[in-house]
Amino acid sequence: MNSRFDILKKVKPFNLLPEKVLHTVSELLVEVKYNKDILIYQQEITKMKGVDIIVEGEYESFFYDSAHNKRLVEHHQEGYCYGGVSVLLNRKKSLRTVIAKKGTLVFSLPRKDFRALCQAYEEFFHYFTREFGRRMFNEDFAHFAKNPASFEESYIASEQLYSRKIESLEPREIISCYPETPVYQVARLMADKKLSCLFVKDHQEQIIGYVTDITLRDKIVARMQDASLPVSEIMDNPIISISGQAYMYEALLMMFRTKTRYLLIEDNGKFKGFITRNRLLSEQAQSPLVFIQSVKLALSTEELKTKWEMVPQFVTQLLGRGVNAEIANDVITTVADTIAVKVIENVIEEIGQPPAKFVFMVLGSEGRKEQTLKTDQDNAIIYEDKANEHRELVREYFLNFATIVSDRLNYIGFSYCTGGFMASNPNWTHSLSHWKRNYLSWMQESLPETVIKFSTFFDCRFIYGEEKIMSELKEFLDEELQKPMEKLFVNMVKNALQYEPPLTFFKNIKTITIGKQEVFDVKKTMTPIVDLVRVYALKNRVFKVNTGERLKALKALEVFSDVEYMALMQSYYYLMSLRLKKQAAQLIHDNTEPDNYIDPSSLTKIERVTLIEIFRTIENFQSKIKLEFTNNLFG
Repeated sequence: MNSRFDILKKVKPFNLLPEKVLHTVSELLVEVKYNKDILIYQQEITKMKGVDIIVEGEYESFFYDSAHNKRLVEHHQEGYCYGGVSVLLNRKKSLRTVIAKKGTLVFSLPRKDFRALCQAYEEFFHYFTREFGRRMFNEDFAHFAKNPASFEESYIASEQLYSRKIESLEPREIISCYPETPVYQVARLMADKKLSCLFVKDHQEQIIGYVTDITLRDKIVARMQDASLPVSEIMDNPIISISGQAYMYEALLMMFRTKTRYLLIEDNGKFKGFITRNRLLSEQAQSPLVFIQSVKLALSTEELKTKWEMVPQFVTQLLGRGVNAEIANDVITTVADTIAVKVIENVIEEIGQPPAKFVFMVLGSEGRKEQTLKTDQDNAIIYEDKANEHRELVREYFLNFATIVSDRLNYIGFSYCTGGFMASNPNWTHSLSHWKRNYLSWMQESLPETVIKFSTFFDCRFIYGEEKIMSELKEFLDEELQKPMEKLFVNMVKNALQYEPPLTFFKNIKTITIGKQEVFDVKKTMTPIVDLVRVYALKNRVFKVNTGERLKALKALEVFSDVEYMALMQSYYYLMSLRLKKQAAQLIHDNTEPDNYIDPSSLTKIERVTLIEIFRTIENFQSKIKLEFTNNLFG
C-alpha cells in the first residue's frame, strides 16, 4: 500500500494543503476496517467522529424516505472523502445513511483536526460548502437535506424564549391621552415620543383603548377623515395584558392568538409598561442581524450592558459553525457601534443639542472594525470651526458630552483607554482645522511617538454625526500623502518591525511565562500584519479602514500577488479566530477577564503546525517590506 502521505496527495480537497501540513495530517489518521454490508452511519442520527477517506472497498450512501426506501443512492470508491458536509453543515450528524458494500478500509481524520484545517485553509473549507451548494440544486437532495437549527446548540433560543420571563425585559413607558384628545394631537405626541402605540385613559385613569400607527393610517389617512376628531372615535380595543412573571413564549403565543402587537405588563394589579411583538421576536431570534435590532430597541444603559454581555455567546456560535473570523469581527463591531450610537443619542437628548456640527469617530482596532472581546475605548471628536466668540462654549459642551459618553461606555463594558485615546481627553476633542494641523505635524515630524499617533488616528472611522466633516479630513490627508513622505514610511516600517513572530531558532513556537503557563501573545503576533498592511495602504493612498479590506484593495492595485494576498488574509483571520475563541471561552466558561495569551499545548497538532507556517509567512513579509522601504535586509 502507498504511504498515507501519498494517498492524501490524491484525495480532494486534501491535495490543496501544503506538503508539511499533509505530513502532519497523515500522522493523525486512524485506520478503521468494516466488513461487508455493515451499517456505518444513520442519517440525522449518527454523530460523525470525523471524516473518512476510503482507501479500499466501497461506501454506499443514500437517504431513507418515510417508507424506508433508499433514495438518491450513490457509491463511493477509493479516494473519496465522506463526512465533511455533515460535520460542517449538519450539526456533526451524518447527512446520509452509509453502508460498507465490501470489506472496506478507511482512514479517519478526527473531527477536531478536520475543523482546524477548515479554519486555517479557506479553499479546503470552501470545497465542502461548494459541494453542498451544488447538490442543493437537486430537488430531491434539497428535500431530504433538511438542516433545522439544533435547539441544544442555540443559546439564544433555549435561554431566552423558554426560560426567560417578561419581567427581565425593560418595558416601554405607557404614554396616554384622554378620550376627547384630537387625533392630530395624538399623532404629534406619538411623533415626539417616537411611539408606535399610545394608550387612551378615561378620567379615572383606567386604560380604555389604544391607538397605533396602523390605526392612524387605516382610519384617518386612508378614509380621508378629519384629524380633529376625538381619539375615542378611532381607538382600538380590547386591551390585552400579561403578568410580568409569564415567560416570553407565553407572551408570543398570546399575541398570535389575540392578533395584537402590544401587551400591557401587569405587576401586582398595576400596569408597569408595555411590550411590542417586534421587541419579543427580536429578543429571542438567533440571527446576529436580529440581535443587533434588539440592541437598537434597548431602553436603558443597564439593558445595553446586558446586550454586550451576550456577545461572547454569539461569537462562540458563529465560530463553532465555521464562520470566518472576519465576519465575527464585523458582528462584534456592529453591536459595539450600535451601543455607542444609542449612548450618544441618549446623552444628546439629556444635555441638549450640540452647538456645532460634529463627528464622533472611533480609532484603533474599533476603527478598523477588528474589535475583539477584550476591548477598550478609542475615540475622538471633530467639530466644525466656529467664530472666536463661540469657541469656548462649543469646546465646553463637547468635553462634557464626551465625558458622559465615556463613563457610560465604561459601565457597559468598554473600559477606559489606558493610553488616553478618548474624546473625553481634551487632546482628542478639537475643531476640524486643529485636527488637520495634528495630522500634518505627525507626518512632518515623523518621530517614534508621532508615528504611533498617526497610525492610531489613520485607523479612524465615522460612527455618528456629520459625515461630511470626516470626508473633508480624508480629502486633506489624501492630498498630503501625494507629497514626498519617505521619512514617515521608513519610521512606520521600523516601528512595525519591532514585533517579531514567536519562532525559536529551530522553528518551534517561542513562549513566555505568564503565571504557571507557557504562552505566546496572539495580539502581538498579529500586529506586524496590521502595521505593515497599513504602510502599504498609506503609500498607495488606500483609505479602507479594515485590514482585510485594505488587502483586497492592494491586491486590486497589484501591490500584492494573489498568493501573497491569500497567505496574509488566511494568516490574519486564523490568528483572529484563535484569539476570539480563547476570549469567549474565558468570559463564558471561566468567568475571567479575557486576555490575548494562548498556550500552544492547548492546541491540536494541526493548529500548531499551521501557526508555525503563519509565523514564517509573517517573517517573509517583514523581509519584503524591510528591503522595499529601507533598502536593508539586515538592519
